Amino acid sequence: MERLRSSPLHANISTALDKHLEVIHVVQSRRKDEIVNASNRQRQGASRCQDDRDVFALALAIREMSVATRKARTTLWCAFQMTLPK
Repeated sequence: MERLRSSPLHANISTALDKHLEVIHVVQSRRKDEIVNASNRQRQGASRCQDDRDVFALALAIREMSVATRKARTTLWCAFQMTLPK
């Protein structure tokens, strides 16, 4: 869209997209932690309480990703609207 406009977009657009990417990495990390911890507990026969903490951490990260996704979609729509000819 910057190429279509021949000028840079507002800094908030880049910030929202960077935040969205950051939150995606957090969700990926939480999911990996959950998988590793679940497989370790399965081998050791540990309690289920830790499993709940992993699920809650993942759920919180997904909630943050949902908010960041809505913001990114809104900012991309705004950037698109600014790109359209008048």
